[in-house]
Amino acid sequence: MENGVGLKKSLGLWSIVMLGVGYMTPMVVFDTFGIVSNDTGGHVPTSYILALAAMLFTAASYGKLVKVFPMAGSAYTYTAKTIHPNLGFLVGWSALLDYLFLPMVNALLTKYYFEALFPSVPGWVWVVLFVGLVTLVNVFSVNVSANFNTLLVLFQILVIVIFVGLVIHGLVKGEGTGSIFSIQPFFSSHMHISTLIAGATVLCFSFLGFDAVTTMSEETPNAVKTIPRAIFLTALLGGILFIVASYFTQSFFPDVSKFKSPDSSAPEIALYVGGKLFQAFFLAGTFTGTLASGVASHTSVSRLLYVMGRDNVLPAKYFGYVHPKWRTPVFNVIAVGIISLSAIFFNLETATSLINFGALISFTFVNLCVIVHFVLKNKQHKSVKGIWTYILSPIIGAAFVFILWLNLNIDSFMLGIAWAIIGFCYLMYITKMFKEETPQFKFEEAM
Repeated sequence: MENGVGLKKSLGLWSIVMLGVGYMTPMVVFDTFGIVSNDTGGHVPTSYILALAAMLFTAASYGKLVKVFPMAGSAYTYTAKTIHPNLGFLVGWSALLDYLFLPMVNALLTKYYFEALFPSVPGWVWVVLFVGLVTLVNVFSVNVSANFNTLLVLFQILVIVIFVGLVIHGLVKGEGTGSIFSIQPFFSSHMHISTLIAGATVLCFSFLGFDAVTTMSEETPNAVKTIPRAIFLTALLGGILFIVASYFTQSFFPDVSKFKSPDSSAPEIALYVGGKLFQAFFLAGTFTGTLASGVASHTSVSRLLYVMGRDNVLPAKYFGYVHPKWRTPVFNVIAVGIISLSAIFFNLETATSLINFGALISFTFVNLCVIVHFVLKNKQHKSVKGIWTYILSPIIGAAFVFILWLNLNIDSFMLGIAWAIIGFCYLMYITKMFKEETPQFKFEEAM
């Protein structure tokens, strides 16, 4: 709060949930369908159920910590407060990979969509227009961002509802399994648990976003109650949308034999289900999903940078600044917009790799922080409920995250380690080779 102005507490429960769901991008279910259907032998919904169960344990860990630390820094704040400020900085630095590069990924996807539609227009034009719109929306009040995002999410849900209606019409006519209610997409005698888990590890990354709502804690009245509910509802609502959409898609396409390119099946799914007119509407929903994720992720990362600036681990004059009228971290919003313009030069594979590493770092340490804070420090594990809540639940969450670590691409891991080393060098600089303590903002005193 370098200029004495704080974030405005104006967000309600469903505004936050919509930001989280927008971050997750409901339409992504169709982008990954062909790959996971091929890997699981036609049981995508089952893999989504496993992925949802896995993510709910980590979501529960976020919910426990935000009740104790109703601050905007997410995993960065929790690690700094429960374990050590130096480790907290490194976790926050690594998490920046997730938060900083997702807006850029959305700009990249937009560039690819519009290059396909308008091949004569240079790709950088679409990046600049997309980043400019998202940045402008985020500069003004957080309510503007939240309301705009809600409209985009509702449009995606509308597309999915129409899609389900068209699939039901096709199933009644004998397409796919020929039945609206079928156990086949969930279970068959030839399914294997190993392939289902492999599919779930791919789909877990679709749930990135439920953790981002914790960055809105300081803009939420009664955050101690509202944010834990928002975390759970974001993961649950996203999971339900994914499971329902994948069930009907799998019912219509029991296998991937119809697809020319299972790795990019979304356009073909729309074409086979509803024809060219629906395909155009469907692709509009896909772009809407990208825009919603762009707005939500831009909002989240600007808040993480704000907290790190307020702590003075990043220059407080810029990163800790809040505009007195709009009550948003304007400099951070603009900085994220400038970084997002690098989508002009990056490719999708590299950017996605960086996101995965940052997300897994956050998930890992949030589960560990629950054990450190509630068990090692406060001894709240001396009952059956305490053992389950503060030991077993975060351990299960961490175990699922460990499986994701094992399936992380080696390039993602090496790029993430390189970024962490840069952060470690910067940490040595701001602490004068660890002779001084890492700066921390006294949130309780300020409140």
